Amino acid sequence: MLDSEPNERRGLLAAKDKAIGVSQQRATRAVFFIGGFGSASWAPLVPLLKERLAIGENVLGMLLLCIGIGSLLTMPLAGAAATRLGCRRVLTVACVAEAVFLFALSHVSTLWLAAVLLLGFGAFMGCLDATVNVAAVIVEKESDRRLMSGMHALWSVGGFVGAGLFGVWVGMCRLTPLVSTAIASGIMLGTIAYFRRYLIPYGGDAGGRLIGIPRGIVTFIGIIACIAFLTEGAIMDWSGVFLRVERGFDLSLAGMGFTVFSAAMLVMRLVGDALVVKLGPECVVIGGLLVAFAGFLLVILAESTTVLYLGFFAIGVGSANVVPVFFSLMGKQEDMPISLAVPAVSTLGYLGVLMGPAAIGFLAHRTDLYVAFGFLAALVAMQAAIAAYVYRRMGQKVFGSKSYGT
Repeated sequence: MLDSEPNERRGLLAAKDKAIGVSQQRATRAVFFIGGFGSASWAPLVPLLKERLAIGENVLGMLLLCIGIGSLLTMPLAGAAATRLGCRRVLTVACVAEAVFLFALSHVSTLWLAAVLLLGFGAFMGCLDATVNVAAVIVEKESDRRLMSGMHALWSVGGFVGAGLFGVWVGMCRLTPLVSTAIASGIMLGTIAYFRRYLIPYGGDAGGRLIGIPRGIVTFIGIIACIAFLTEGAIMDWSGVFLRVERGFDLSLAGMGFTVFSAAMLVMRLVGDALVVKLGPECVVIGGLLVAFAGFLLVILAESTTVLYLGFFAIGVGSANVVPVFFSLMGKQEDMPISLAVPAVSTLGYLGVLMGPAAIGFLAHRTDLYVAFGFLAALVAMQAAIAAYVYRRMGQKVFGSKSYGT
């Protein structure tokens, strides 16, 4: 069979014989960092774009939708691209392109050019997101160590660093947003230039297909991911409104709900691999979702400010490792090839990001945000039930008691 394949493809397959080491693990983490850093560096450009183009919120909303459309177009194809070209090439192109599009967006001056650039920015962001998860599943599986939670934590770290540095550059160093964006793009390019040599040069086997439709156990994992990202997106966009409108918090304190949630999620992902080794994936996922459910109840029912923040903290703690653990599980399932299963689940998860804020807004308009947050609590409970079913169906633990990596 190999004799009939192109020499380039044979080289990618032969590379699989090389052992996965610490360098490959660190390089994969670096790409997660780039993804989070790039996303956070884009956020401060939104008001600049609105001001420069002199557009209203409705037009801005349509422009931002281009990012989601671009991501949804490339995510399903990322696995096939990784199979044909290898994760190293796909991730290098995606990281470089995201940095270039980020820099270009800081200079855009026409509406149509902004739409095209945002479509491209979203396309390469989606490609990066799906492909780095394919690489992470392969690296973790071949390392036979728990690594996924720590890798996903690096996306959050990148986000915190990107947002923090942009604030320092603009607020303290008095740099213009254009110069700050140029520096951010340079950091992304420098990081991928250094780590690209250590990225795995191959991808999983896509079985000759371009797109994988979720089937079998992957369908249920996709539903879990969709709910997880829907919940996270809803908390990001609506927790501040909930605390401000429903609870009467001062504007300066209303954003603390999401801050507490994000900090808890980051900390739990940093220690998540060790927890999974010690407690087992089922305990971390199902127990965590029960903690998140309790957190939603606190947010809805509590009167004390401290208890309210504790509720958001519990939601972050409980939901932090759900997605990483189930991405790990896709390295064990046999219903779909990894390079098709991971992009399929990533796409369903991203649909949750897009649907979540709108769904909560619609429900809150019809009722109120208490009911909307109750709906999120019900979804978390459903997640726990689906997770229990997935583990019963798999009928085995994913990993043994090996160390979770370095």
